Amino acid sequence: MAETTHRWMFHRVGGLDQVALQTAADLRNLEALDQKLWVALSCPTRGLELDARTLELLDLDKDARVRAPEIIAAVKWCDARLKDLGALLAGKEALPLSAIDDTRPEGKALLQAAKRILAVARKPDATEVLPADVADLSGVWEGSDFNGDGIVPPEAAGDDAETRQVIADAVACAGSEPDRSGRPGIDAKRLDAFFAELAAFDEWARRGEAPALLPLGPDTGAVHAAVSALEAKVDDFFTRCRLAAMDPRGVLLNRADAELAALASRDLSASGSDVASFPIARVEAGRALPLGDGVNPAWAGRVAALARALGGKSAITAAEWAELQARLAPHAAWMGEKKGASVEKLGIARVRALLAGGGKAAVEALLARDKAVEAEAGAVAEVERMVRYHRDLHTLLRNFVSFADFYDPRVPAIFQAGTLYLDGRSCDLCIKVEDPAAHAALAGLSRMYLAYCDLRRPGGEAMKIVAAFTQGDSDFLRAGRNGIFYDRKGRDWDATITRIVENPISIRQAFLSPYKKVLRMIEEQVGKFAAAKEKESDAKLASAAAGATDAVTGARVPPPKAEPVDVGRMVGIIAALGVGAGALGAVFGGFVSGFMALQPWWAKVAAVFGAVMVVSGPSMLIAALKLRQRTLGPVLDATGWAVNGRVRVNLPLGTALTGRAVLPRGATRSLEDPFEDKDARARRRMVTLLLLLVAAALAAARYYRSWPFGPS
Repeated sequence: MAETTHRWMFHRVGGLDQVALQTAADLRNLEALDQKLWVALSCPTRGLELDARTLELLDLDKDARVRAPEIIAAVKWCDARLKDLGALLAGKEALPLSAIDDTRPEGKALLQAAKRILAVARKPDATEVLPADVADLSGVWEGSDFNGDGIVPPEAAGDDAETRQVIADAVACAGSEPDRSGRPGIDAKRLDAFFAELAAFDEWARRGEAPALLPLGPDTGAVHAAVSALEAKVDDFFTRCRLAAMDPRGVLLNRADAELAALASRDLSASGSDVASFPIARVEAGRALPLGDGVNPAWAGRVAALARALGGKSAITAAEWAELQARLAPHAAWMGEKKGASVEKLGIARVRALLAGGGKAAVEALLARDKAVEAEAGAVAEVERMVRYHRDLHTLLRNFVSFADFYDPRVPAIFQAGTLYLDGRSCDLCIKVEDPAAHAALAGLSRMYLAYCDLRRPGGEAMKIVAAFTQGDSDFLRAGRNGIFYDRKGRDWDATITRIVENPISIRQAFLSPYKKVLRMIEEQVGKFAAAKEKESDAKLASAAAGATDAVTGARVPPPKAEPVDVGRMVGIIAALGVGAGALGAVFGGFVSGFMALQPWWAKVAAVFGAVMVVSGPSMLIAALKLRQRTLGPVLDATGWAVNGRVRVNLPLGTALTGRAVLPRGATRSLEDPFEDKDARARRRMVTLLLLLVAAALAAARYYRSWPFGPS
């Protein structure tokens, strides 16, 4: 790590020390900041609320992740081209031309390229470049002959027709490359390859002019071409004739009568494969090959070409054919060594004219002119990079080197996808995920209550998020519940919970949890008891109504008669119930009496508090310990981040991240509910009044016993 004397400013936010990047010097010395103090060391290029093209430009190694060295490289790149690196801190949309440092080569080229872009956009007098101006740079070089890409089209030669034709010939023979304007052209590599082919073809052609390679004079090439086209078929003909001389039955080598009969029933074509497969002429022992009439129609054209090449001969014998092949053998060997075949179509005269002329030098001069604007042309792409860095780089730093935006309630972090409204709450900590199952395996370590949701829009667009509930309770959060999600663009999505990772949400939930558990247990037991009794009663009624059937005789058995009531047993049960009720009353009375005996008054308050803490204290303690451990790191790590700092989500921050439904300030509320269960309300009031009367009676009795003239 490079040493620096720069003095850094740190802020402690949410229990985490974070560097404040407030000046150009802070950015310039970012490389010297110990990376152990960076909150994150890498982040994905997808799923973030930051321009995707900016993240793509930052990702120098194209691994779909932005790492700390790439952040540092981006800052250095900007520093070499801006007059004041602090211009990045504002994060403004437009890049002023005056901010570019044209005293350095990089900045000068960048400024020229920016002016060219504005000129093409028909804004020559503009003083700033907007992201919209660099959104599509394909038209910047449209119609431009020299654009610094190392490729020149034929049009680059202007009025020089000869040079234009040289480029056209090179493109036709060596292929082309599209230049930045989209037109086909040639680069230095293809130009060199083209002229190398010209030289190779010329050298090969000169060797072929030797008399030994032209046994038939100027007609040697034509005769060789005709012989090559027929060689296999003529050899086949003379071989069949020799076989026919061995045995009179060799006439069958012309094909069997059955094959000829099969052809007779079909429409034939001279170019058909079935006709071409027959011998080139009728096979007979010692017969010469006719070069006129009597030739297989499929081969007639090539045989006629051979006849013309041989001076109009009407036939050729096997011996003459063998002699002709032998005389053409040196020429055939030379043809097999052909070089520069790609330029053969130009003809030897054009090839030698190109080699003798100055066409190559002229094209090289055009390539040199194109290379002269290479820096400016390369800077065109850099203008887009600078405009996007000028707008977005500082935002990324506030969500990478530090998490300043996450801890700022006014600005959402780049990983916050929007807000989920569900169960009377709004969750601002919503993060895009691709695989909820894989994400939940790691995200559960965050100690936060997480709900994974599938999002859908009417057009079929879909997305998955994970939402953190950091306030309220989880009583009505279940898989399948629906809500509405608003993304950062303000679009609404249908949201459905698909998976939940359970953890404590709040101290309030933990306080009420034991009482809710007891109530649920009582409800469940009462429900089970009632269901069992109902089932037993239904079974008895069904049995009594239908009667029973004897298993042996099948006769109907009348239902059993009701047994008489055991009065003594019933009296015992009632007495036991009375004793139990009396004992419970005595215990309750003892508690109340002891409570009322506490002095002074605050002892009663302390006793109530102690009783409540005995019940709720353990769950509150466990919840408090887990809430202290809540951290954002595992949730982001599961999406591809490398979170370095311990980004805790304490109680105040959790309260800010999840909003509960509250009435607006100044609103009024009527407590008259037309659908309220008034009987239940009367019963609650009666029970409350009864408890107060019992407490008052016990208190009065206590004080009565303490009077000087009261009973001892």
